[in-house]
Amino acid sequence: MTRATLPGIVPVENDDENTKKKNNKKNNKRKMKTKIAAKIIDEELHNLKKKYYASASGRSLKETISSKKDTISDKKTRGKFERAMELDESAALENARRERYLSMEPSGVLEAETEKGERTWRFQQSEIIAHVDVNAKKKAFDLRLEGSGPYRSVDFSPNGQHLVIGGSGDGGHVANVEWNKHKLLSEIYLDENKDDENMREVGVIPAVKCVKYLHNTEFFAVAQTKYTYIYDKRGLEIHRLDKHRDVFAMDFLPKHFLLTTVGREGIVRWQDTTHGEIVAEHRTKLGKCSVLRRSEYNAVTHLGHSNGTVTLWSPNQGQALVKMLCHRGRVNALALDQSGRYMATTGLDCQIKVWDLRKYQELHAYYAPTEVKAMDISQRGMLAISYGSRVQIWNEALTTKAKSPYLNHQFVNGSKVFDVKFCPYEDVLAVGHSKGVTNILVPGSGEPNYDTFVANPFETKNQRREMEVAKLLDKLPSEMIQLDPNAIGQLRDVPKEVQKERREAALRAEMEAKMKQREKNESKTKMKGKNRASKRYRKKQINVIDDKMMAKLEAKKAREEGYKKRANEQGRAKPGVRAGAASDAPRKPDDAPDALRRFYK
Repeated sequence: MTRATLPGIVPVENDDENTKKKNNKKNNKRKMKTKIAAKIIDEELHNLKKKYYASASGRSLKETISSKKDTISDKKTRGKFERAMELDESAALENARRERYLSMEPSGVLEAETEKGERTWRFQQSEIIAHVDVNAKKKAFDLRLEGSGPYRSVDFSPNGQHLVIGGSGDGGHVANVEWNKHKLLSEIYLDENKDDENMREVGVIPAVKCVKYLHNTEFFAVAQTKYTYIYDKRGLEIHRLDKHRDVFAMDFLPKHFLLTTVGREGIVRWQDTTHGEIVAEHRTKLGKCSVLRRSEYNAVTHLGHSNGTVTLWSPNQGQALVKMLCHRGRVNALALDQSGRYMATTGLDCQIKVWDLRKYQELHAYYAPTEVKAMDISQRGMLAISYGSRVQIWNEALTTKAKSPYLNHQFVNGSKVFDVKFCPYEDVLAVGHSKGVTNILVPGSGEPNYDTFVANPFETKNQRREMEVAKLLDKLPSEMIQLDPNAIGQLRDVPKEVQKERREAALRAEMEAKMKQREKNESKTKMKGKNRASKRYRKKQINVIDDKMMAKLEAKKAREEGYKKRANEQGRAKPGVRAGAASDAPRKPDDAPDALRRFYK
């Protein structure tokens, strides 16, 4: 049925029809854009797949052996070829997708024009700051705090967004800073008593010896003159750790929630920060210790001692796991890389040694003009050392022996460097010296790719809370700390000597069991049908005396009397019995059968 209209008048369409047409056009455009984007992505993946094929020519197995596959008559061999082609194609596609969607950003480093005589270690911080963007310029700053220095310890939070500094001047000064925003969160003046009795005994002790963040930015620990304290981000004292006295160095194990300390007593302690109990404490028996670092690989604690040795400790064993003689003299500092393979140490002999912890052997050594006081290794493997008022950064100095430093920074006005610390996920090095704290730019030192499940530099308040709960749920027990973390969950191989002894013992036990069974079988009477039902019934009927039984007994008695009478008259024995000597029966011949013995004497 058609709608009637007046001549010269065009009918107006409904609003619903107009909106439908508009939506259809939008959907068609969206579909076209999606198809074009999918086509572009497919082309990109196709080009990226060529790098990941098994063949070096960039061709897949399907392209190389597809023509030869038809000539193979064996079904099993042809199936193997098809399976290999599928695996090659799927592996290449997966790697291509990973490269496209999860492309890792490379860490950029300074490059000098060697042809013109340039060297990276000659670049000054002022020149580097002049050639970076505005955001990077804000990361380099210099805090002049001459009244509260020297600043012997600095530490970054796990996500690299907060900085805590500890100065030993004016009775002690601790500050918690959100350094990216140049924002002071809290500041504490400790007012430690300089006339303490312990100070008179052992000499001058700094008011703040070490500072360390715990599992997040909410809490940090401060090793003061006598005790170790825990503060929150507002600077309020939360706990006083009475058992951690005269602490010189400390570290925190984030996966186990353990605070590790060592000090003048030479006792290394592990305290669980979730319930506050001391997990373990071991005497090193090597005097006071002021050098402590943890391994990111296996959470083993490394201590540097005054006799030149480095010991490795775990809360599960009362003795050192490994003891290494590293220097001729006191160990001043040590650092470990992220992989746990390399360790750098420095001592009183002015040497910087790099060790391979897989073999516990020295790889190479560097010489410093004077005694090195502090060192640290960045996430990308750069080594920072400090001696006097100078800081040097060495690139690729762990795996190979570098010929010259990567960067060099000199402090003026007699500023003596006490501590250096790389910032996680940032190209920044914090330096604590006698006049304050300075951040210098070190291009290429930080990890450019971060995992938000490990540490999120941009985490919000809710994300921080959720991360804290997740870490507590994933907390590892202290019993899992050992040299080889991959050995957990594996079966330990039994030595060959023990295996041989076990086989011999099992064979002896088997032979003894067989002998006992054999003796038991020999002593056992072999009687078949001894316990059958008819036998048991007859045994019961023997004790029953009735008329039938009496008749049987009389018949048996009569037979016995008849046998006797017949034997006396005829000289024969009863069946089954040999004839008597008084009978006139003949002697039994030797060849006579036993069945006829009753007819013979």
